[in-house]
Amino acid sequence: MDMDGKEDSMEELKGLRITPLDDDDDDDEGIAVDDDEDDDEEEEEEAVILGFVEKPQHSWSVLRQQFPSKAGGVPAWLDAYNLPSGMSCACDICGQPLQFVLQVYAPLVEKDSTFHRTLFVFMCLSMKCLQRDQHEQWKRHPEKQSRSVKVFRCQLPRANTFYSSEPPKGNATDKPLTPGAPLCNWCGTWKGDKFCSSCKIARYCSQKHQAMHWHSGHKLECQQLRLSPQSSDCNACNGGIAEIRAQKVASKTLWPEYEIKNEHESDYDTEMSGGDEHTNNSLVSRNRIDDSMKSLMDNFEGDADKKSWASFQERIAKAPEQVLRYCRSASSKPLWPMSGGHPSKADIARCSYCGGPLCFEFQVLGNLTLATFSSHRSPTIYHQ
Repeated sequence: MDMDGKEDSMEELKGLRITPLDDDDDDDEGIAVDDDEDDDEEEEEEAVILGFVEKPQHSWSVLRQQFPSKAGGVPAWLDAYNLPSGMSCACDICGQPLQFVLQVYAPLVEKDSTFHRTLFVFMCLSMKCLQRDQHEQWKRHPEKQSRSVKVFRCQLPRANTFYSSEPPKGNATDKPLTPGAPLCNWCGTWKGDKFCSSCKIARYCSQKHQAMHWHSGHKLECQQLRLSPQSSDCNACNGGIAEIRAQKVASKTLWPEYEIKNEHESDYDTEMSGGDEHTNNSLVSRNRIDDSMKSLMDNFEGDADKKSWASFQERIAKAPEQVLRYCRSASSKPLWPMSGGHPSKADIARCSYCGGPLCFEFQVLGNLTLATFSSHRSPTIYHQ
């Protein structure tokens, strides 16, 4: 992305407000805020795990049989056969397929059913859809929820049909027990349950991705496949084995792939004044983060927002390169950058299975999109 694109991106981000959809809405339907002045203090006491992005040293280290936490590229599906389908894969607002953002491997070993557990985050690339989603979330109990950001959870017991019950060796010899479903040749993300009508080999998750592949080169490849299908290196030809090795996809607009490395936030409490070991190897420039944060802070209004922002900055400053904050505890809370706009307990939907309250588990920070993904020439979340 060029510099003009980055400046436009910052302007788009600074224009965001957590407000009702219509300016003329009644005050009764405004934003509810929890009156909990001890939120920051409570989260301070929790053991927070921080996530940092690093270039993978080996292509096999981000494959599904290694149970990775990763950002960008294609998802390493835990259950590689029973994938989300239909409108679950698409933005509920524009209907386009969602793009993979990151996944977090977060097993709950106290239960056999959650011995393996991964959370997957996807999002629409349209800022218009993201803004609409933001406003939709303030509608309590809507008849139909419309989401442009979706999170999927997958969990498996230790004994399952996909992986050995023994821990992986952590090298290229690790293999899954069974292949996964054939994936879309364009995005490598969703199940390829549609075929090219001409060559009958290339697979797609949607007509949108089929059209994009056709115009980007499959038209010529398709003719070659019809003449000699065995000569193709197409992922669709392998019946789903591709994810055992590095996945090849036709799209050049996926975000770059990184591993997410975890560290305890408490380890940084004594490193504030020195020790740039992690910073020197970081993919996210501290100067770029500081410049972006300062630009956003200048746009805040009111002492309450600036006080909250200062508290947020102080906490983040322990490890400015963090892109993820994880803390699975009943009392854990997000680290809010602003004083207002927090959803109340009534705003948060209850579990669709048991009806119980949902708890906070992890938070993706803007560093991931502002500093890491934005350097890649691809569609961005700021595209209208």
